[in-house]
Amino acid sequence: LSTKRSEVKFGYKITHTEPTFTAWCNSHLRKAGTQIENIEEDFRDGLKLMLLLEVISGERLAKPERGKMRVHKISNVNKALDFIASKGVKLVSIGAEEIVDGNAKMTLGMIWTIILRFAIQDISVEETSAKEGLLLWCQRKTAPYKNVNIQNFHISWKDGLGFCALIHRHRPELIDYGKLRKDDPMTNLNTAFDVAEKYLDIPKMLDAEDIISTLRPDEKAVMTYVSCYYHAFSGKQKAETAANRICKVLAVNQENEQLMEDYEKLASDLLEWIRRTIPWLENRMPENTMQAMQQKLEDFRDYRRLHKPPKVQEKCQLEINFNTLQTKLRLSNRPAFMPSEGKMVSDINNAWGNLEGAEKGYEEWLLNEIRRLERLDHLAEKFRQKAAIHEAWTEGKEDMLQKRDYETASLSEIKALLKKHEAFESDLAAHQDRVEQIAAIAQELNELDYYDSPSVNARCQRICDQWDTLGALTQKRSEALQRTEKLLETIDQLYLEFAKRAAPFNNWMEGAMEDLQDTFIVHTIEEIQGLSTAHEQFKATLPEADKERLAILGIHNEIAKIVQTYHVNMAGTNPYTTINPQEINAKWDKVRQLVPQRDQALIEEHARQQNNERLRRQFANQANVIGPWIQTKMEEIGRISIEMHGTLEDQLTHLRQYEKSIVNYKPKIDQLEGDHQLIQEALIFDNKHTNYTMEHIRVGWEQLLTTIARTINEIENQILTRDAKGISQDQLNEFRASFNHFDRKRTGIMDAEDFKTCLISMGYNLGENEFSRIMSIVDPNRMGIVTFQAFIDFMSRETADTDTADQVMASFKVLAGDKNYILADELRRELPPDQAEYCIARMAPYTGPDAVPGALDYMSFSTALYGESDL
Repeated sequence: LSTKRSEVKFGYKITHTEPTFTAWCNSHLRKAGTQIENIEEDFRDGLKLMLLLEVISGERLAKPERGKMRVHKISNVNKALDFIASKGVKLVSIGAEEIVDGNAKMTLGMIWTIILRFAIQDISVEETSAKEGLLLWCQRKTAPYKNVNIQNFHISWKDGLGFCALIHRHRPELIDYGKLRKDDPMTNLNTAFDVAEKYLDIPKMLDAEDIISTLRPDEKAVMTYVSCYYHAFSGKQKAETAANRICKVLAVNQENEQLMEDYEKLASDLLEWIRRTIPWLENRMPENTMQAMQQKLEDFRDYRRLHKPPKVQEKCQLEINFNTLQTKLRLSNRPAFMPSEGKMVSDINNAWGNLEGAEKGYEEWLLNEIRRLERLDHLAEKFRQKAAIHEAWTEGKEDMLQKRDYETASLSEIKALLKKHEAFESDLAAHQDRVEQIAAIAQELNELDYYDSPSVNARCQRICDQWDTLGALTQKRSEALQRTEKLLETIDQLYLEFAKRAAPFNNWMEGAMEDLQDTFIVHTIEEIQGLSTAHEQFKATLPEADKERLAILGIHNEIAKIVQTYHVNMAGTNPYTTINPQEINAKWDKVRQLVPQRDQALIEEHARQQNNERLRRQFANQANVIGPWIQTKMEEIGRISIEMHGTLEDQLTHLRQYEKSIVNYKPKIDQLEGDHQLIQEALIFDNKHTNYTMEHIRVGWEQLLTTIARTINEIENQILTRDAKGISQDQLNEFRASFNHFDRKRTGIMDAEDFKTCLISMGYNLGENEFSRIMSIVDPNRMGIVTFQAFIDFMSRETADTDTADQVMASFKVLAGDKNYILADELRRELPPDQAEYCIARMAPYTGPDAVPGALDYMSFSTALYGESDL
C-alpha cells in the first residue's frame, strides 16, 4: 500500500476511500477553522490529528509538542492514539511511526477506526448498534419509498434513490421525490449530494461517477457518508423534542402568570369596593326628619339587593380561581402562589367580615333611628298640643291676678273676689300636672336629641317662668284678699257651689278632649285592643258625666230663679268662676263630637294592625319552610362531600344537578324578599310567629351557594389532578376510602395525628423529621389539618412524574449545541415566536468565562421556572 495507491484495504480500493475520509475529516476540522489536503501527509505531525479528536469528542487532549523534529511528531501522534485507546478502541498494528512516515494504509485504517468509534459506534436503533444499527435506521426511514431496498452499504445505494429518500423523509421540501427515476442514477446521486451539502451542511464525500462506474461501491466510504445523514437528522429530532418540552413548560408558566394577574386584579377591585363601602355603612350621622331616614333605609335596601350580590359572586369566584391556580402550580411542580401583601384569601375574608359587621350595625342603627324619629315626632306634637292648651288657659291670668279691684269693692264683692280666687287656686293646682307633663316631654325630647330642641326648650322655659309668676301673683293676691276677709260677708253659696262643681267638671272635659285628640302609636293587635278597651270604658262613664253636667246646669238655673224671684241686683256673671253654662254645653258638645271620631281612628288602626299581622304570618309561613330547607341542603352537601360514590365525572354531574336544583329555589327567596320589603314598609319591627329573620335567610342562602360552588371546585380540581398525574378511578376511590376511614369526625379534614396514622397504615416509615417535611407540603399554612385535596396532591406526587428543572435545563442545552449559554437567534430558530421572546425577555446575560456578546443564561432561568431562585 505504501507504493501502490490502487491497492485494496479490506477488499476496497484506497482511491475510493481516501476522498471520503478526507471530506469527513474536513467536515469536523472546519469547526476549528482549518482543513487537510492530503490525508497521509497532513496528519504526520499529529497536530491536526489531535485537533480532529478534540472537535469530534468535545474533550481536551494533552498539550501538543510544537517542535518540528521527528520525536515531537511521534509524541503528538502517540497522544492522539492514547486518547483513541482510552475510548475503548483496540489499535492493532497501527503505530505512531507509520503515521509520521506517511503510511497511507495505516493512516486510513486509523481514520476508519476513528469514524467507527465516534460516528458509527454510538448509533443505536431497536437494540442494534454500530453498522447494524445504521443499516436498520436506513431501512426504517426508506421503507415507505418505492424502488428503494437498502440491504447493504454498497450496491443498494448505486441508483441514488436511497440518499434522496433519506433527505425527503426528514426534509420533504428539499427534494421533489416523485420526479426522480430509478434509471437516472447520475441525476439522483448529484441531487442528493448537492442538497446535502447546501442545506444539511454535509460535504460531498462521494463521487457520483465513481459510484456508478464501480461494480461494488466502497462500503466504508458509503457508510461514512450515510452516518453523516444519521447525525444530521437525529440532531434535528433532539432539538425538536427539546423545543417541545420547553414550549410545554413555558405555556404552563404563561397560563399561571395570567391567572395570577387576574387574581390580583379581582382581589384589588373587591378590596377597593369594600374599602369604599365600609365608611358609608359606618356613617352614623342621624337625619332630622323621618323622610330623610326613610331615604337612607331605601339606599340600604338598594345596596342589599343590587350592589352586594354581584360582589358575593366575585368573592366566591376569587376563592375558586385561587384554589384552581394553586392546584395547577402544584401539578406543574411550581411553588405555591403568594398574592401581594393584603390580598390573601384570608385578608379578603377578614375585610368581608368587617363589611358584614358594619352592615349589620348600620341596619340596626337605621331601624333604631326611625323608631327614635317616630317617637320624637309624636312627643313634639304632644308637646305642642299641651303647650297650646296651657298657653290658652294662662292667657290674661297675670292681668287678672294683678288687678286691685278689691280695694274699691263692696263687702259682698270682696267675698266674691275671695271665693273666686280660691276657685282659681283650685284651677291652678289642677293645671300643675299639665305643666309637669310639658316639662317632662321637653326633657325627653332633649334626651332623644330632638333637632328643634332649642325652640322646645325656649317655649318650655317661658311656660315654667310664667307658671312661677302665676304662683307668686296668686299667693300675693290671696294674702291681700285674706287681709280684707273679715270685711266680707255673705256670699251666694249657689255661685260657690256652681264654681266648685263646674271647675273640676270643666277640667274633666278639657282632659277628655285632650285625650280624645291625643295621637297614639301601636305596633300590635294587643296594643290597639288595649286602647279600644280603655276608650269603651271612657264611653261607659259618659252617662254619669251627663248627670253631673245637668246637676251643674241645675245649680245655675236655680241661681237664675233666685235672682228672678228675689230681684237680686247682680252685676256681671258668677263672681267665683269664669265658667258659664254656655261654655260647659259647648265643651260637652265637643266631647260628644270627638267620641265617634276617636271610634273611627281606633277602627282604622285596628284594620292596619290586622293587615300587619297578616304580613307577619305570610312572611313567617315562608321563612319557617325556607330556613329548615337551607339547613337540610347544607347538611346534605356536607354528607355528599364526604360520602361520594362513582367516578369524579359522575360526582361532578350529580353536584351540578344538585346545584341547579338549589338555584331553581331562588324565586322563593325573591318572593320572601318581597314580603320582607312589605313588612319593612309597614314599619313592622318584630314577628313572634318565626325565629327566622331575612338576614338569617340571606346569610344561609349565600353560604349554601358558596358551599356547593366550593364542593364542585374541589371535584374539578380532583379531576385536574387525576388527569395530570394519570391516577385511575380505582386509585381515587382508594384514596377517598383511606381518607374517610381516618376522618373520624366526618368533617372532611384530618388532623395531624389522624394523617400520621393513615400514612403508617399505608406503609410509610415515619420519623419526626420526615413527618414534619410531609406536613409542610400538605399543610403549608401550618393550620394542623389536611384537606382531601391536599391528601390527593400528596398521594399523586408519590405515584406520578413531572417535568423538573434539570430536564428543562438539559433541553435548553440541546438547543444551545452543548454550550453553557444560548443565543437569542438560537431561541428564535427553535421556539415559536411568542415563547422565544418570552425567554429572551426573562433570561439574564450569561457571565461565565466562555461568554460571548449576546449570550443568555438558560440555567438560572430553568431553576427560576420551578421556584429555586428569583426569575
